[in-house]
Amino acid sequence: MLRKEITREATLGQLLDETVAKCPDTEAIVYADRDYRETWREFSDTIDRVAKGLMALGVKKGEKVAVWATNVPHWVTLQFATARIGAILLTININYKISEIEYVLKQSETENIFIIDGYRDTDYLATIYELVPELRSHPRDRLRSEKFPHLRRVLFLGPEKHRGMYSMNEVMAMGAQTSDAEYKKRQASLSCYDVVNMQYTSGTTGFPKGVMLTHHNIGNNGYWIAANMNYTHADRICLPVPLFHCFGCVLGVMASLNSGATMVILEKYDPVNVMMSVEKERCTALYGVPTMFIAVLDHPLFEKFDFSTLRTGIMAGSPCPVKSMEECVERMNMSEVTIVFGLTESSPGMTQTRYDEPSLDKKCSTVGQALPGVEVMLFNPDTGAACGVGEHGEVCCRGYNVMKGYYNMPEETARAIDKDGWLHSGDIGRMDEEGYLAITGRLKDMIIRGGENVYPKEVEDFVHHMPGIQDVQVVGVPSKKYGEQVGAYVILKKGVQMTPEDVQDHCRGKIAWYKIPKFVAFVDEYPMTASGKIMKYKLREDSAKRWPEA
Repeated sequence: MLRKEITREATLGQLLDETVAKCPDTEAIVYADRDYRETWREFSDTIDRVAKGLMALGVKKGEKVAVWATNVPHWVTLQFATARIGAILLTININYKISEIEYVLKQSETENIFIIDGYRDTDYLATIYELVPELRSHPRDRLRSEKFPHLRRVLFLGPEKHRGMYSMNEVMAMGAQTSDAEYKKRQASLSCYDVVNMQYTSGTTGFPKGVMLTHHNIGNNGYWIAANMNYTHADRICLPVPLFHCFGCVLGVMASLNSGATMVILEKYDPVNVMMSVEKERCTALYGVPTMFIAVLDHPLFEKFDFSTLRTGIMAGSPCPVKSMEECVERMNMSEVTIVFGLTESSPGMTQTRYDEPSLDKKCSTVGQALPGVEVMLFNPDTGAACGVGEHGEVCCRGYNVMKGYYNMPEETARAIDKDGWLHSGDIGRMDEEGYLAITGRLKDMIIRGGENVYPKEVEDFVHHMPGIQDVQVVGVPSKKYGEQVGAYVILKKGVQMTPEDVQDHCRGKIAWYKIPKFVAFVDEYPMTASGKIMKYKLREDSAKRWPEA
């Protein structure tokens, strides 16, 4: 599957045309829980109807089309329909509340937004009507919002009709008003270097920033992700990860686009639905953050399901416990499982382990080597000097995958991408002589205890192997005497009882004394972003209150 060229200059629409030509009758989209299926040819036809409908509504090249929805049918249709006409898909975190939606709509100057009825305890319809009361009185083709002067259209990502909104069925019906000539002319005006996707960073620190990604960024990243997993049109990828996040809409959708593989999509994560989908659809790949895999592996019904068709997948989104990787290989048949490391700003992949990694140790304890076309370097965060083999430093990358910038935030962009083109990740790692990268923590997560640097990932991986422990997160606890002490937040397996001293005794004599958790808290869950990332800053905030005399 590997080609000689490192990157290709193609829009997502052109890549879609290639895939349809190669495998028109292969299934593109499947929802196993409702028997929703489209082949690549059928999927492409649906995309064209939606794209033409958006043009008929007046959506222009360069306009933002926001989507605030779970992984419902037509989410991915919308991803390609916007790409076809030069619009920018703006993906919104499904867990956002009213103030966060207000911020994103204003900061992004969004012209269009698709929504569903709601998710968990948030009523999306009520939220939008509160933010845009004009929806109840203005004609939907002449919306003017006092609070959001750029907003022109609100649309519903489903067949239902709501006051002031266009339904998805109406959008598709309106496609007949756009001629083939107009449609082709719009597509001919596009460049692969146009922005096609905007994602707001999770906001674990400061206000979310709108990351601008181009066709060239994500199309090529998806190609190399697929190549490193040896994907073909015979593969079937189970995607329980949120599509609003790069994990879903790039590592999943773009890898599928480049290989013709089938996307088996779950509307929302549920471990039983994951296992059912893998078995029923005979999936060959499964994606998830570590907590998702742990929930499947520890589920009481795990042994009832057949995982024999699995061979690969991606574990990413947050540091991957070595033990969990080993269990995926041994118990889920995922001998070719991979890890991708990166961030939204790098489209998102910068390194990856390969499906045929010769060493299980490299597969489980590193995040692989730099993807083709991407340079990865470590720099000393204090001196700026390049790090040598085995030295800890900030992970930076340069190449086709680096974002175009943050929307309307030139100063933030300049802080993220230096004058030499290096994108600074904020992650700390070390690289071996073969170029394999190991992530040891976040720059801001690194614990400095009395002058000794402690990298949380190292302690987490060690404690994670202790019998009875399901998961562990290590943070710095503010200390007057030492600056910081090591604190561990532990989730125990069901029915297990343990004391802090048990955890400390497990570590004693086996890791450096200053790395042993001084404080241990047993918790039921971690504060999480909607994309599955653990918000360590909230654990750090909790630690200062929990152990004030540290």
